[in-house]
Amino acid sequence: MTFAQTLNEITAAASDWISILLIPVLLGAGLFVTLRLRWIQLRKLKHSFEVVGGKYDNPEDEGDVTHFQALSAALSATIGIGNIAGVALALRWGGPGALFWMWVTAVFGMALKFAEATLALNFREVHEDGSVSGGPMYYIERGLGASWKPLAIIFATLAVTCSFFTGNMNQANTIAQTGLGYNIPTWLTGVTIAFFVGLVIIGGIRRIAAVASRLVPTMALLYVGGALFVIFSNPGSIGPAFASIFSGAFSLEAGVGGLITVMMWGIRRGLYSNEAGQGSAPIAHAAAKTKEPVREGVVAMMGPFIDTLVICTMTGVAIISTGVLESTTATGAALTLEAFRTGFAFAPQIGTVIVNTSVLLFAYTTIVAWSYYGDRSITYLIGPQAVKPYRWAYVGFTFLGAVLPLAFVWNIGDIALSLMTMPNLLGVVLLTGTLKKFSAEYFSRDHITYREYLEQQGSS
Repeated sequence: MTFAQTLNEITAAASDWISILLIPVLLGAGLFVTLRLRWIQLRKLKHSFEVVGGKYDNPEDEGDVTHFQALSAALSATIGIGNIAGVALALRWGGPGALFWMWVTAVFGMALKFAEATLALNFREVHEDGSVSGGPMYYIERGLGASWKPLAIIFATLAVTCSFFTGNMNQANTIAQTGLGYNIPTWLTGVTIAFFVGLVIIGGIRRIAAVASRLVPTMALLYVGGALFVIFSNPGSIGPAFASIFSGAFSLEAGVGGLITVMMWGIRRGLYSNEAGQGSAPIAHAAAKTKEPVREGVVAMMGPFIDTLVICTMTGVAIISTGVLESTTATGAALTLEAFRTGFAFAPQIGTVIVNTSVLLFAYTTIVAWSYYGDRSITYLIGPQAVKPYRWAYVGFTFLGAVLPLAFVWNIGDIALSLMTMPNLLGVVLLTGTLKKFSAEYFSRDHITYREYLEQQGSS
């Protein structure tokens, strides 16, 4: 066995063990926050839709982007290959019931996202030029006190590591491998992706958010629209598909061990799909134009709702209802592709184009969004002078990701992503008392729209 193979095996084993240990920690934290905030993700879901729709946007508030743009930037990193390949993996190895447990993670994940974004807004730093920085590193240090700064530094260091590996190189490699199916050389794909990534990220969060606010709705509608067509191409199978999801979620046919397997696959893929608790999304939400931390918190709740309860559900039901889970041995993205090709039986190439285009867009937007997470983290660690060199290095790593074999890089990225979750969750759990006060104060007041605010200013 070569040194590289040994290294791959060691890092793969470490990644598996850390991710398994992380599952109860994430679920426990999600349940704890949900109970402490009295199921805020369900009670205030209507308010979440109102804020995302721009009802309370005030362009005079501090910040860089609107609520919708902040959500789009966060979703552009969250909606990724996991929505296509991750769901398929969960169903292949956990069965239809795994999708139910993905839903469970989304419900608890909504509470975690609320907590993360609220804290990120409240403890963010406003720079001299009016730009802002926020995220776990800031609410760990400022919320828990200066003595906790080493933990904040650990988080930021891991976030920078993740940005290069999980958020960048892995995604670029996925795009390059898809391009090989069309006989496009990996070097050409790498140059092209790097160019378009650089075109966006050099402009910072405003350009990233502007691009994300256009691309995210477009790619979500394309993929969800295609999935709905696949699902309704055989309407008689929809009911049995949902029946198998619920029955499989609690089935003891394979014994207690079989039930645990179903739960583990669903929970694991759900947590990695919506990224709740990992601490990345609040970095984007911290840039929102608002004086109300809780208001951005309710916006962040929409992340797991859209990512898991909508997009992952579409993937799962499409796979189950078309019967490809039983009729083929395919797994990962190939299984999802087979479901789409089956649904578009009259023209399978349409299904192929939808899935491959979605892979391209999902991966590209993830690369772009993670660059912002990295540059805010490097700003915290070193200062604003490090941002430009970081961005150019990030573009270079995009090219490398497309052309290099990445088994080792995937493992390192997964380890860093898992480890950065720990300090973030600790900060969130220790600050839930503060969160309760913020929430109680915010929802005890009446809130006016921007139009009402202007009318009040004019009358005074």
